[in-house]
This record gives sequence, structure tokens and C-alpha cells, in this order.
Amino acid sequence: MQIGYTVPQYGAFADPDFIRQASTDLEAMGYNSLWAGDRIMVPLAPSDPYPGGDGTIPPAFSTFFDPLTALTLAAVSTREVRLGTSTLNALWQPPVLLARMLTSLDLLSRGRLDVGIGLGWLRDEYTATGVPWQGRGARLEETLDVMEAAWGSEVVEHKGTLWTVPPSHIDLKPFQRPRPPILLAGYTPPALERIGRRADGWLCVPLPMPYLTSLWEVALQSAARADRDPSALRMVVRINPMITDSPAPDDQVPYVGTVRQIGDYLLAVAEAGAHEAFVDLQTTSSSRDQFMDVAHQLITRLHAG
Repeated sequence: MQIGYTVPQYGAFADPDFIRQASTDLEAMGYNSLWAGDRIMVPLAPSDPYPGGDGTIPPAFSTFFDPLTALTLAAVSTREVRLGTSTLNALWQPPVLLARMLTSLDLLSRGRLDVGIGLGWLRDEYTATGVPWQGRGARLEETLDVMEAAWGSEVVEHKGTLWTVPPSHIDLKPFQRPRPPILLAGYTPPALERIGRRADGWLCVPLPMPYLTSLWEVALQSAARADRDPSALRMVVRINPMITDSPAPDDQVPYVGTVRQIGDYLLAVAEAGAHEAFVDLQTTSSSRDQFMDVAHQLITRLHAG
């Protein structure tokens, strides 16, 4: 299983110099991938609760470095590590512009980009960006249509419900052909059906194993119905643990635990079929030193098996 870590990006970690140095150091430690998330703001009276903990949005989300800029800094600071978004809220910008940004980053990194897309959970962010909350699934489908046309067609043309692209030359194409891998988030059967039908993998969080495997089976069956190879789909698991000095109760892992417990959980996830997992400590680390120290301890634990 591939192991990743997040690019320092928000709260106390949203510093360009730290992003560059941490990216270089994390690659040297042996991490396979670096990931960036996408938030805009922390409303004073949120429209929706945060999907974790007690529902309170982490205050660190009020300082959030742009994900594609963070990955650009990571790209020029590294050589081989893959670079992913988990997740990019792709509906907040026109798809022809998003396709150009992602193409540029894929070229800059010489084909190391994984495009992880989600729909978000906070209606306030849709209000702030002028995008309707309703109809997100259909908007995502057409967004993917436009981006795939921009990436793959010699003459790009699209006429849909939301966007029209007249026949045009868009000759800047991604380094990866026919396009960078697309990973989608979601936890409903329609979301997993979409993953199997047109994506390259699933971005998920720790779930009870029966629920996780049942959703994954929806994606695999959808891929088969679409005459795609189900075995080519990737499952990528994100965890946001609170690291403790003393062992946590088993029922709190991987949300809380020692480095050993979190490492053991990641090894178990690999045995359960996950292709990749990555760790984000930015809401639970007290300092940059701890952020990097845990990264070193964790990869050492995983390499030791």
C-alpha cells in the first residue's frame, strides 16, 4: 500500500517556506504522495455542522492556503512523490479554467498529479462562490465532461445544460494521457456508482468495515457494467488522528491513538484492500515540529512492518 501525508496548508502551517521545506523532507522520508485539501472560510453561524467530532468547524480552517498553489510549491520542491487533491471542490470554478489549472500543474510536475474531487458539505461556501447547492451531482457530471473534452479532444466542443464551449483549439494537454487520474469522494450509492462509471478511484475516510466494503462493491459493480476494469479502481483512505502518548481504547482508533496504533491501523487497512492511505495532522498538531516528528515516526513504523 502507498502511504501519503498532507502538504502543510492551513492554520499555523499555511506558510510558503514551510510548505516547500516540508514537501522536500516528506519525500526524503519515503512518503509516496502529498495531499492538499480545499476550504474557503469559517462562517460565524455555519449552515451545516462539520462532519466530524462534535460538529464544530476547526478554527484553523479560517486560514487556508489555496490547494493548487500549495501543490505547485510541493511540485517544484520534490522529484518523484505524487501530488493529490483531497478533495478539490471542483464546482466552484468554470470547468474550462479548472482544466487549464490542472493541466498546468500536471505538466509542471511531469505527470505526478492525482485529481481528487469532492462536493463539499458546507452550503455557505456555495453561497460565497455563487454556485447553487442543489443539483451538485449533475453539475459534477458536466464538469467532468468539459474537463475531459479539454484534456482529450483535438477540437474541443461542448454544449450542455450549464456550459457551452464553441469548437476551439485548447492545445495545452496534460502530461499524463489521456488525463490525470480522477478520484471522487462520496458516501452514497449514486456517488459510488459514478466512481465506477467514470473515475479512477474513491477517496474515503475510515468507515465501519461492512459499510466500507458494501460501498466499494457498488463502485466495482458499476465499473463492470460500464465495461471498465474494476481491478483498476483505487481506494484511498484519509485519516485525521489525534496522536497521544498513551494507547487509546481500540474503539477510538484511528481517530485517536499513539503512532504505533495509527501505524497498525494503516497496515490493517492495507490488508482490507485499500491501495493508499494518507494522514493529516493539521487540526491536531500543536506545532510544526510535532507535525514533522510524527511524520518521521509514522513512516519508520510502517517501514518496519
